[in-house]
Amino acid sequence: MIPKHRFVYSFFVIVLFTVLFSARLFAEEPKTTHGDDNKLDIIEKVVDHNYVDFYFLGKLPLPSFPKVTIGGITFDFSVTKSLFMLLLSSTILFFVLRRAAVVNTKNPVPKGVGNLIETVVLFIRDEIVLPNMGKEGLKLLPFFLTLFFFILFANLIGMIPFMAQPTKNISVTTGLALITFSMIQVNGMKKNGVLGYFKGLVPHGIPVFVLPIMIIVEFIGLFTKPFALLMRLFANITAGSIIIMSLLGLIFIMNWAGVAIAIPFALFIDFLELFVALLQAYIFTMLSVIFINMAIHQH
Repeated sequence: MIPKHRFVYSFFVIVLFTVLFSARLFAEEPKTTHGDDNKLDIIEKVVDHNYVDFYFLGKLPLPSFPKVTIGGITFDFSVTKSLFMLLLSSTILFFVLRRAAVVNTKNPVPKGVGNLIETVVLFIRDEIVLPNMGKEGLKLLPFFLTLFFFILFANLIGMIPFMAQPTKNISVTTGLALITFSMIQVNGMKKNGVLGYFKGLVPHGIPVFVLPIMIIVEFIGLFTKPFALLMRLFANITAGSIIIMSLLGLIFIMNWAGVAIAIPFALFIDFLELFVALLQAYIFTMLSVIFINMAIHQH
């Protein structure tokens, strides 16, 4: 199994970095958009706010703090809905994994939640990390496990009534992508050296006249990898919410006919979202493994 201290360290690094980066972008985003309460505004339900909307039960206002400027950069640590959900999902994840560790420690044979978590851990190790990185990737396994579970729980929390996925906010997915980007560069340079890493980005044996173009293309490629990660996660999670809200909007347009159409399809999409939540966590982790392996083994 994975050393507990390395797993906990990776977990808190990802949470802290994502929170700090989200706080930076939240300072540039509108927090409250008050529209006509008699209209179903889909975008209003998708964008971030400084409250949690419980609909007919009312709204829960979230704490607001003065902005802080550090080194010319303004940080807004006011709690928004996305940040609140991020912290909530992280807390739930921490206690679930801790419970799994306690269960597996007390029982010689894993059972219950401990068995479930161990099955996922073994799947990521044997089906994702080892086939793509070999035994060399085992030292990064705590990072990959943390990334997978963090994204999975952040996606799943939106399935709970009145909750929302923090991964539906591009600030959060950007923070996660930047963590992976940093791991790609650090491990690539650690394995090949700083100069060797950047030299290895350009394929050997290409004509000299093509070299300037290839340098530009490969430099852009460094940033397209994390960009693809953040946009894929953000777009897939956001799309599910928009589709469900659009289907429910048919009720207001078509009355009872809309109910007959909207509710079955909305339930189908909702169950599909459970699969998408797992799939996107898997894809993000898989691509992170592949990108890091490409940086380590450039030839």
